[in-house]
Amino acid sequence: MELTPRKERILSSVVAGYVKSGEPVGSKAVAEEVGVSSATVRNEMADLIELGLLEQPHTSAGRVPSQRGYREYVDRLMEVPELSEEERRTFDSMLLSGSYDPERLLLRASRLLSGVTRCAAVATTPSGDTAQVRAVQFVQTSRRTAMLILMSSTGTMKNRVFHCDFDLTSDILRVFFRVFNGKVAGKNVADITPAFLQSVGVSLGQMYVLVGAPLRALLEVAKDTMGTEVLLSGQMNLLFYPELEHGGARRVMDFLERREDVAAILRQRPGQVTILIGRELGRPELDKTSLAVSRYQVNGQDAGALAVLGPVRMDYPRVTAVLQYVSAQVSQMLTVLMRDE
Repeated sequence: MELTPRKERILSSVVAGYVKSGEPVGSKAVAEEVGVSSATVRNEMADLIELGLLEQPHTSAGRVPSQRGYREYVDRLMEVPELSEEERRTFDSMLLSGSYDPERLLLRASRLLSGVTRCAAVATTPSGDTAQVRAVQFVQTSRRTAMLILMSSTGTMKNRVFHCDFDLTSDILRVFFRVFNGKVAGKNVADITPAFLQSVGVSLGQMYVLVGAPLRALLEVAKDTMGTEVLLSGQMNLLFYPELEHGGARRVMDFLERREDVAAILRQRPGQVTILIGRELGRPELDKTSLAVSRYQVNGQDAGALAVLGPVRMDYPRVTAVLQYVSAQVSQMLTVLMRDE
């Protein structure tokens, strides 16, 4: 059976109506929007049910989209709206407020996405798998302690406080700065291993007595940089969707706490918003949800993900428009931040 233009309009009308109300959509409401009789709409809806694109929850109820129907709508029928100039300015203001470091920028992006979409939002920090060391900085925190800060080419800044058995001075910190940047600046973070640091220590001779503690801190910070942080916002929004009642929202939130599983599901194709619907997510606890993912870039290289997780009846056009814009702005801001350092 062919999916005619009229059937496409009726399917789009049912999707839009169900997303808005959460209630099955009747033929009368669709007829008014499409401009045909209710009888015609009922006949076309029957065909759409036969095609597997609509479902009828109860005998006398209206219709709701099936997961296959949502897939057809997302792939072929939906029109992504343009954001208004006012919305763009508001989003930019929210992203730029506060400290301008990568992790806080990504946290602000996830909070923006959850607030605008009324869903849960996720952001992942840039992976350190291919990152290089841009610089190592030292900040004294007390008489015998200091903070080592590793800045990577992907925009992350990780730190660790270390303790020395001697009093620190500005001259000693300058020695640390010269030694560490001379040895590791420009190297891959993945190359900062115990064996590498042991060789650095040997090459320093008697100076190793001074740099043992910061070398150990550098190893710990390198491990942190290699990992991917998962930043969550708006999980409580899921409690307000009836389809996620009876423990459904709780199961979804439990899944979001499993950071490695979340990071794995966000590894989608870069360059576009990818939408996974219901069972396509491959997780039973997520069968009644959909996920929209956009990969952001730093210096033109794939770096991490921004995503929105909500009910299957999420507003896909709106979510796509917001996610596209926020992802593009995050990519631009992180790239500028890297160039200015």
